[in-house]
Amino acid sequence: MLEGKTAIVTGAGRGIGRDIALMMASRGAAVVVNDLGGSGAGEGADQTPAQQVVDEIVAAGGKAVANFGNVARAEDAKAMYEQAMDTFDGIDIVVNNAGILRDMIFHKMTEEAWDSVIAVHLKGSFNMAQAVAAQFKMQASGCFLNFTSTSGLIGNFGQANYSAAKMGIVGLSKSLALDMARFNVRSNCIAPFAWSRLIGTIPANTEAEKARVERIKEMTPAKIAPLCVALADPTCETSGQIFCIRNNEIFLMSQPRPIRSIHRSEGWSPETVRDHALPAMKADFYPLDRSGDIFSWDPV
Repeated sequence: MLEGKTAIVTGAGRGIGRDIALMMASRGAAVVVNDLGGSGAGEGADQTPAQQVVDEIVAAGGKAVANFGNVARAEDAKAMYEQAMDTFDGIDIVVNNAGILRDMIFHKMTEEAWDSVIAVHLKGSFNMAQAVAAQFKMQASGCFLNFTSTSGLIGNFGQANYSAAKMGIVGLSKSLALDMARFNVRSNCIAPFAWSRLIGTIPANTEAEKARVERIKEMTPAKIAPLCVALADPTCETSGQIFCIRNNEIFLMSQPRPIRSIHRSEGWSPETVRDHALPAMKADFYPLDRSGDIFSWDPV
């Protein structure tokens, strides 16, 4: 499916990114395996995880090269693009998977925790897209796969920084799909459910939260890769969509559209908005759901 194509997969040393890199390589892609090798909170650096994935791909007869750059740095993103061009003479797929977590309840959230998560997830996705956009335009082809989360799409406790970054990625992905459609460039979002070291840092204090974690443990990162390979296939025309994948289930997620309207021919005052508009629309208000409230059944 990906023979002759080159992919950059960020955060590919472990977890979801690792399995995406392995499967893309198994389908013929040359892969730039990027991983800073930091902790789940983004601290430190270790070249071992990325190199181990490269070694595994090469041992299986595939083509891969390691990259240890930080997606939050524009110069590192540019270097990844240049490495792909220098090593494999092309770039066709960018998988924006790299991420960190700095979870804390909002009134305790620090500016550093906010900035660091936004920098890796949202700015990192921008940096990678910006680094390859001109090349994609010139060759009139390319594919972005951007990782969002149901923590943003639906909601979760203690993840304001992560949720905001992941919803920002939804807007970025849609903008890429719109702005670059004329150049035959596609962009889609994926919200994965899979057990990883990052998920392992989420607090599980109540029995319901512990049960949710146990359900997530059943979902391996390898389950995410097939959707990514299919969307990266050059014969695929899908763009501008948001998918969620949970074990053997694939969901197409909704995007915001008007669901109810109300008007007054004479216009609105604050009092009529309070007494008329808000009560009229209340039946369609969304409750304060968390991701686990919506995905409440065991994975299939």
